[in-house]
Amino acid sequence: MSSASNAAIVEVSQTANKFRSSIVLQYENKFIDVKSILGLFTTLLDSGVYDLHVHGPDAEEAKAAMVEVFKKHNLQVNVVS
Repeated sequence: MSSASNAAIVEVSQTANKFRSSIVLQYENKFIDVKSILGLFTTLLDSGVYDLHVHGPDAEEAKAAMVEVFKKHNLQVNVVS
């Protein structure tokens, strides 16, 4: 398994930072703050399936934007409602 591309990681983090909501990625038993580029670098793999937890005032918009950016980079994400 290789890490996701730097471009994917930067874009995922930049997208998350546009929102006030808390955006957390769950992978197996790890939880990563998506707004932290460092956390993503150590966790985001190109072949993992991730659960995305979004809570906050702009959660709906944040979910839609995050799904778009994950899809764009061929990363699999499952939004947990």
